[in-house]
Amino acid sequence: MTFLRRIYLALFAVYLLGPIFVIAAVSFNAKKFLAFPPRGFSFRWYVEIFAAEEWLTSLTASLTIALSSATLSVVIALPIAYVVWSRNLRYAKALLSLGIAPFILPPVIMALAFLLMFSSIGMYGWAINVVIAHAVFLLALPLVTISLGLESVDKELVEASRTMGATGWTVFKTVIFPIAAPFAFAGFAFCFVISLNEYIIALMTVGFTVETLPIKIFNALRYGYSPVIASIAVMFLVINVIVFSLIAKFSNLPRILGAQE
Repeated sequence: MTFLRRIYLALFAVYLLGPIFVIAAVSFNAKKFLAFPPRGFSFRWYVEIFAAEEWLTSLTASLTIALSSATLSVVIALPIAYVVWSRNLRYAKALLSLGIAPFILPPVIMALAFLLMFSSIGMYGWAINVVIAHAVFLLALPLVTISLGLESVDKELVEASRTMGATGWTVFKTVIFPIAAPFAFAGFAFCFVISLNEYIIALMTVGFTVETLPIKIFNALRYGYSPVIASIAVMFLVINVIVFSLIAKFSNLPRILGAQE
């Protein structure tokens, strides 16, 4: 049974890692077409991401939108989660549920809703649309992570701080926020990664007026298959690995994943 288990795990690993290995190999192809095994070895397609203006513009747009939407999502989630935790008000719990609801719906439904909303108020095609849409759609992630962080705060410690004369802001700044901050960072990181890779909502809220990298890749595929697309896929993979490594290092990853302390 041990031997069969090892065979199964090996096949499962190949199944998971095989496509990544193929894409990584293709990204170093020296020829100007997708081919596996690669024909020659070259870094030219990684260089082109930053050397070609159209790819660099899309990369800059994607990073700007991902950072902005992740920041906005955390800024919205933090006070909601804090009010729910500290005061346990009914309307705050309803607002928390409302914030989680968009993430439950299929992205195409949310994309259609944002398309209708922005079109009706004359904002269709604006870059800010993607930031707002991603922040709302991904709001559930920082809401959940920050709520988990706040649940880790010992309320007796908070009461002791207030008994000693600390103001509400001082307690939040010196006791609550340092504990919740790693969880807020985790929510920010999750939002950043998903926003960076998201395609449907971005396309339907701005069309082709703002080309994020996923939209740019889709447009490029209509004219051929270039190894630069594989290079971008590898670059995204590296970014994701770095982000999740930072989450594991600076946040309580087992707690975020549901482990009981």
